[in-house]
Order: sequence, then structure tokens, then C-alpha cells
Amino acid sequence: MTLKAQITEDMKAAMRAKEADKLSTIRMLLAAVKQKEVDERIEVDDAMLIAIVDKLIKQRKDSISQFTAAGRQDLADKESVELKVLEAYLPARLSEAEIQAAVAAIVAQLGASGPGDMGKVMGAVKAELAGKADMGLVSAAVKQALKP
Repeated sequence: MTLKAQITEDMKAAMRAKEADKLSTIRMLLAAVKQKEVDERIEVDDAMLIAIVDKLIKQRKDSISQFTAAGRQDLADKESVELKVLEAYLPARLSEAEIQAAVAAIVAQLGASGPGDMGKVMGAVKAELAGKADMGLVSAAVKQALKP
């Protein structure tokens, strides 16, 4: 079963169980998927869907920090609930040690040295680890690996 089909089934289950928060989050996710399909006239596959979920999770994390800083805990709590629902659709994430090992292997493979090669390394790392790791941690690992 594709990830998109799984999300649709989860939406139906949330409707039956009358889980309003989960249902609204899943509908928002499916709307984002539909928007991508209409805009680019493509059928979204699992890799693209994971990228969409990743983007929505990043938005939720940013919103939570902004709402918390503004003293709006009610809105931060709502975003936290959405974040938990969205995280269920991501594959298992790599640990920091696994990320550092993958980055070190790619740096060695490319023969990169110094901060000037960051763009080249990030392109290769992003292609390999997209959807498998938090790109913020990946970026930090690349900077660490390329430190002079």
C-alpha cells in the first residue's frame, strides 16, 4: 500500500472515530499533496509525499517556537498535536551518529576539504539522505566534517 493510500485510510478511520484534530491534520496534508499534484501536473509518489510531510513538520516546529515566544500556549499546543500526527508518516529517522558516518563517507568519496566544498557535499548528502534524516542535523554534520 502506498503512503498516500495509507493516509487516506487513516483519514477514514479518524472520521469514524470522530478524532477531529487528527482528521483536520490529515485533511491539511492531503490538501498539500493535491496542491502539489495540480500545480506540477504529476502524481505524487512516496518520496515526494515524505518531502511534503517534512516541509509541513518544519512549518509546525517554527510555528510552535513562535507561538511559545509570543505566549500563545493554546496555539502552540494545537500545532504540537498536528506535529505528532504528521510525524507518524515519516520513515524512521537516522540517529546523529548514523548521519555523521554517512556524511563522513560522502566527504571522503568526493574528496571534499574545507567550507568551500559545502555546496557540493550538501547536494550529494541531500540526494542520499532525503526523507531519512533531519536536514538541520545533516547540515551541522557537514559543517563539522568540513571544518578546516
